[in-house]
Amino acid sequence: METKPKTKLIGVIMLLLTAFIWGVAFVAQSAGMDKVGGFTFNGIRMLLGAVILIPFIVIRDKISARSMTPALLEKRKQQDKKTIRYGIILGVIFCVATNFQQFAFSYTSTGKIAFITALYMFFVPLLGLFIKKKVPVLTWICVLFGFIGLYFLSINPNDVGAINFGDILALICSIIFAIHILLIERFTADADGIKLSCIQLVVAGIISSILMFIFETPQINSILNAAVPLLYAGVLSCGLAYTFQIIGQKYSEATIASLILCMESVFGVLAAALLLHETLSSREIIGCSIMFIAIILSQLSTPITEKIKARHKQA
Repeated sequence: METKPKTKLIGVIMLLLTAFIWGVAFVAQSAGMDKVGGFTFNGIRMLLGAVILIPFIVIRDKISARSMTPALLEKRKQQDKKTIRYGIILGVIFCVATNFQQFAFSYTSTGKIAFITALYMFFVPLLGLFIKKKVPVLTWICVLFGFIGLYFLSINPNDVGAINFGDILALICSIIFAIHILLIERFTADADGIKLSCIQLVVAGIISSILMFIFETPQINSILNAAVPLLYAGVLSCGLAYTFQIIGQKYSEATIASLILCMESVFGVLAAALLLHETLSSREIIGCSIMFIAIILSQLSTPITEKIKARHKQA
């Protein structure tokens, strides 16, 4: 079943909003790591994100139930069972990916973490090949452009240095996030997006909190000092952005979605320029421009590919 153009636009907008919130969240994650442990930061922010979603889900379901027939209520009940199962799977994967990323901040720079993490735009189509997921040639070209733009944006060629432990953690995070993106694409067709996001956060938050008490010694004062980063990362990055991601991916192909989501690096640089009054270098401007071009081209990939196939059939 083909996705309608209007619906595709909705998906793109949701994913761009996700990328913007994530971009600013890199600053919050880095700041939070200076005050509390990685498991502490992730456990609190994930559970905080879930708490924000729960009242909305309860109120929404109660209101919608008033106009639903017994058959529709039963259908929703069956969908909820699938959503819980999918949410647990995503929650475990999400927990592993985010904790690898969070601990990377202790060993390497924010720019390198942003760059390496966003390599999921390569891993998504590569892993997709193993499940016989075809990717148009034009989309591969867009991914290549995105990679080049990301390199200009995030990496200083004079300060790349040797690969360190943080880079390895970020790379593992990138591969796991690619799996996460592919699974979201598969699960969203049969699940409630908002409930899926909430369950994912609850599972990931509980696991991170258990690890927090095993490997760290959380202090109330330290947590309070990290209140602002935690609130941003919890309410906006987890509660809102990851929900937007799941809903947006319902209307976007996984490779295109990964390309749009890696715009988080662009928005992170732009946010720093606007909020912290940092000046964009010519290299960063070039990187942003290339990535914007890649995003625009990616939206033309499917219709152009379909036209080429139609012409071959007619010939």
